[in-house]
Amino acid sequence: MPGTSDGSPHPAPAAPAAARARRVSVEPQGPVLVEGPVEVVLDDGTVARSDRFMVALCTCRRSRTYPWCDTSHRRRERTAPPPEDRNA
Repeated sequence: MPGTSDGSPHPAPAAPAAARARRVSVEPQGPVLVEGPVEVVLDDGTVARSDRFMVALCTCRRSRTYPWCDTSHRRRERTAPPPEDRNA
């Protein structure tokens, strides 16, 4: 095995970023979670990039921060106002 000038072996080359597997989790009724960093190519060809360790990709297109999920897919439930005191 060829080595360096001091006789030590060459270190193994690092795998290119494209060759490393990314973990993707599909959440029922929710976003797709992807281990980051990620680049997302949008319909118009622009690229959105996030360097976060985990990103949530919107699948419902309701997000104001599309392609990133902002939980707009969740149903908004209004809490009922407290009952009025009719004895007052």
